[in-house]
Amino acid sequence: MSFKNRTDAGRQLAKQLQAFANRKDVAVLGIPRGGVVVAYEIATALHLPLDIFLSRKLGVPGHEEFAFGAVAAEDGRYLDEQIIRAAKISPQQVEHITAEARATLNRRAAEYRGNRPPIQVAGRIIILVDDGIATGASVYAAIKALRQMKPALLVLAVPVVPSSTYAWLRSMVDQMVILSAPDDFFAVGQFYEDFSQVQDDEVVTLLQRAERLSFTPGPVSPSGGQEVGREVSIDLGTVQLDGDLCVPPNALGLVLFAHGSGSSRRSPRNQYVAKVLQSRGIAILLFDLLTHEEDVIDQRTSELRFDIGLLAQRLTGATRWVQQQAATRNLAIGYFGASTGAAAALVAAAQLPDLVISIVSRGGRPDLAGHSLRQVRAPVLLLVGGEDKLVLALNQQALQKLHSETKQLVVVLGATHLFEEPGALEQVAGTAADWFARYFDTAGTISDSGTPTDR
Repeated sequence: MSFKNRTDAGRQLAKQLQAFANRKDVAVLGIPRGGVVVAYEIATALHLPLDIFLSRKLGVPGHEEFAFGAVAAEDGRYLDEQIIRAAKISPQQVEHITAEARATLNRRAAEYRGNRPPIQVAGRIIILVDDGIATGASVYAAIKALRQMKPALLVLAVPVVPSSTYAWLRSMVDQMVILSAPDDFFAVGQFYEDFSQVQDDEVVTLLQRAERLSFTPGPVSPSGGQEVGREVSIDLGTVQLDGDLCVPPNALGLVLFAHGSGSSRRSPRNQYVAKVLQSRGIAILLFDLLTHEEDVIDQRTSELRFDIGLLAQRLTGATRWVQQQAATRNLAIGYFGASTGAAAALVAAAQLPDLVISIVSRGGRPDLAGHSLRQVRAPVLLLVGGEDKLVLALNQQALQKLHSETKQLVVVLGATHLFEEPGALEQVAGTAADWFARYFDTAGTISDSGTPTDR
């Protein structure tokens, strides 16, 4: 079994770790440097926090290639007392070597994390990730040090490991997830088409990107100047949809997110945009257009994400629902659509012309809105990556068919479909926030009768 690169390996591993997705008690730790690339794909696919785990062997004085223990950058330390006695290492030497090793690790941790604190390990399920294991000596040290930090469960996830190494490492962790354990093993790199060295700045970039993509709804709070954030169940009569509703004090308006794959609530890109909107005083509703059962079917067949009529019906239903909630009933409404959810947003806006104030599409398929493009009255902003050639062409065609008086296509230069390039998602979020703020500010609030009023 071979992998195109570390990104490919991480995505394949993520499929084997689905049982841990969306859990608040789970964190992913990547071993720098290559392991962080693999870990990033796992963390973003499963919507889990990402951090690094640095450990260093403690070498026997004069024979540093032999380890008498290991130390982690934070609190973990493992000492092999049998080797310490055999090598006659004094307690003072143990502490001196430990201090030097810890200083080195703390320096490296600061270079990678900056001012961000490390993720708490104690009491959590930890998924430790590397890009491959050869002899297992380094990961052995990491496991021993990590065990001292008392995780609730320790899972080791690697793309490839020799069968002999797998046999003895498996007993050291609670669960070990691998993709390949060949008998014929020479080096980790032989199982990758591209195993080029990962640079420190790439590790820093991935950690920063993972932090930006993280999203946690705020605590439930009463109104009266405090932000309201809560998980909600949106009752549409025939189905109930799960969502996260966050309303900042004196909100300018409310943006409903629509994503065609049914993952709007968990999409890391939508979650990042939601955080930026909240920072601008805009309320957000992240919710799933599909039920859990429907999403399972759609993950297998992809049929429901292209059922624009169904998605639009769910979105209009959610819009009616927010009008009935005390915290949101008087807020102007906007839609943020991604993928086929953008088409659903346009269809829903055409059906609710007196309610929907503005629309933003991120890498969307507005062309799938069909005849509704001619019926949309709200201002429409289409955001597309410059390197997303096919989707860009479809957006250009849809722009010509839109009859809205205010419409704009913004091309994010150098960006691909998921806006993963440095600065691309930030541009998307900032441009979307400006668009919503502009039209919310001119729209005013919504009266109890459902029509806009001046502020």
